[in-house]
Amino acid sequence: MEAEPNLRDERRHGRDETEEERADRRWTELMQEIRVAQTGVQILLGFLLTVAFTPHFQGLEQTDKTIYVITVVLGSLATGALIGPVAFHRIVSGRRVKPQAVVWASRLTSTGLVLLLATLTSALFLVLRVVTHDTYVPWLVAGVLAWYLLCWFALPLWTRVHHTEGD
Repeated sequence: MEAEPNLRDERRHGRDETEEERADRRWTELMQEIRVAQTGVQILLGFLLTVAFTPHFQGLEQTDKTIYVITVVLGSLATGALIGPVAFHRIVSGRRVKPQAVVWASRLTSTGLVLLLATLTSALFLVLRVVTHDTYVPWLVAGVLAWYLLCWFALPLWTRVHHTEGD
C-alpha cells in the first residue's frame, strides 16, 4: 500500500520537480489565470468599442469623451499585455527557454492586470459621471479602486509575506 504524501513535509521541502517540470507547471497555472482575465478584458473592450457608435455618445461632454478615449486605450493595452504571453509562447516554443518564457509571461500578466485595474476604474468613473453627474462619483470610484487593490494585491502580498518561507 502506497503511503499518502505528507502535506506538511511537502510545504516544508517544496516539490520534487526539475526546473523544466516546474516551468511546465507554472506555465499551465499562468495560462489558467490568464484565461479568466483575458475573457473579462476582451468583453469589456468589445463593449467599449461599440459605445462610440451610439447616438447618446455624440451628446457627451468633451471631458467624458476624453475619459472614454483613455478608457479604450487602457483596455487595448490590457488586452495586448494579457494576450502577449500566448504569442510569446508561440514564438519561443520548442527553443528550450520555458523557464525564461514563464518569467516574461508572468511580467506581461502582471502588467495586464494593472492595466485592467486602470481600465475598470476609468470605465466605472465614466459610467457614473454620465449616469449621475454627482460630486460623490470620485469618492465612490476611489472606494471601488481600494476594493480592487485589496483583493488583487494587498491580500495576496500579505499572504505571501506572512505565510511563505524564503525561496
